[in-house]
Amino acid sequence: MSDILYMSNEVEIPPMSSFGVRCPGHEGAGVVVKLGEGVTGWKVGDRAGMKPNWDTCGTCEQCLEGKENYCAKCMSSGLVVNGSYQQYVVTPARYTTRIPDGVSDYVAAPIMCSASTMHHSLVTAGLKPGNFAVFVGGGGGVGIQGVQLAKAMGLRPIVVDSSDAKKELALKMGAEAFIDFRLVKNATEEVVKLADGIGAHGVFVTAPQGYRDAISFTGTRVSAKVMCVGMPPKDTTVIGADPLIFNVRNLCITGTVTGSSKDTDMALDYARRGLLHDISEVRPMSRIAESVEQLRRGEVPGRIVIDFNQE
Repeated sequence: MSDILYMSNEVEIPPMSSFGVRCPGHEGAGVVVKLGEGVTGWKVGDRAGMKPNWDTCGTCEQCLEGKENYCAKCMSSGLVVNGSYQQYVVTPARYTTRIPDGVSDYVAAPIMCSASTMHHSLVTAGLKPGNFAVFVGGGGGVGIQGVQLAKAMGLRPIVVDSSDAKKELALKMGAEAFIDFRLVKNATEEVVKLADGIGAHGVFVTAPQGYRDAISFTGTRVSAKVMCVGMPPKDTTVIGADPLIFNVRNLCITGTVTGSSKDTDMALDYARRGLLHDISEVRPMSRIAESVEQLRRGEVPGRIVIDFNQE
């Protein structure tokens, strides 16, 4: 969804046009077809992935502490440099991800952003096995990766979303329950009821419209975490509550951005071990425009992967 925001200039950052960029896209997988001068450690034919951060400075406090995903000087794929909505891309050798054997490109491509992002958010939340993790927008491309990872980590995923297709995918990928917010009278009551009548230990908001109810999903749970993941359009969303709720419940609201290189490698390892599955519909290049419009309308369960080798 961040591609949509970049293209429509709906976030508080300079538009793509200010960098001379016309090609969005911030995750992709393929093979190395050419090496730049002086590149070592890579060879033509190696499998490689492109991440949301095209490159980082490598010298700031965040980079040196392994949190380069927060580097203030990072260069964003599909925003500052041309992204992955094209057949050939150029990426810095030092920040390109190696894709392990046993993980197909169709699985690896979405991992570069969505699964890596959710791995980072889940680790930051610090939930324990057996805890309830609610994924608001959990039937979409980012949330569904969180469902799979949460299940693999021993958590109990609950998805709040809508549509039969998203329900089918969420339950197939490990959600204990799916709450269709359009069909129930009160989604908050349903979540609290499922979470032992108390509320979620963690709420992961991947759909911006879910911020409105995110805190309510924690019910009366002490030390609950609300994780802000999805990017809302600028000037549309505020999240907060009476400070007394934060006091007496030790409530924590935390924002997380895309995953680090380590998060990406860890997510790929989950896939290598068969714990992250294919959540994508594969389409040819001729259907890019149609796919972007479906994404804009929130109609895509999981991810759409464009295969540039398909006719």
